[in-house]
Amino acid sequence: MSTRRVIAAAATLLLAAGCSQTVEGTARPAAFGGSGGEEFTKLLTECDAVTDDQILDATEAEDIARGFFGAICRWDLIGSAGTVKVTFNWFEYGTLAAERAADEKMNYTVSDTTVQGRKAIQTQRPNDSASCGVSAGADRSGIFGWWVQYQPDVVHPDPCQAATKLADLTLNLSR
Repeated sequence: MSTRRVIAAAATLLLAAGCSQTVEGTARPAAFGGSGGEEFTKLLTECDAVTDDQILDATEAEDIARGFFGAICRWDLIGSAGTVKVTFNWFEYGTLAAERAADEKMNYTVSDTTVQGRKAIQTQRPNDSASCGVSAGADRSGIFGWWVQYQPDVVHPDPCQAATKLADLTLNLSR
């Protein structure tokens, strides 16, 4: 065997030995949020916290298509008011203070409100009566929010009322 191969084999053995270790204890899955009993018990299904039919009802639309599902969930709807875009987000470590600060930094109008007795904020873009968001504290930790955006050039329902109704439905399901 050549000297190079001997050195390479020795280096590989030393590297493998130096990188391995034994960890004592019992393996357990990580608990998100630290409590192990989060309000959304089916992790990665938070986009299903409110049904498609409930979203249709809240926005007064007639048809719905599921869009992107991940850290935020999106739906495209169609109805007599044209196209409606709906977005849901849930940040398990988020706070209303941080959400308010981000909204105010974008020059959105932010007002205090409540959803089922919980502190919440309502957010609207300046001069945009076609869209509105409502964010509230989740059941145990973090925040969630709904954003409803109708077409600005057609008569449409109140987007703040729709976002509030979706937030209310979310808290009902998270108990």
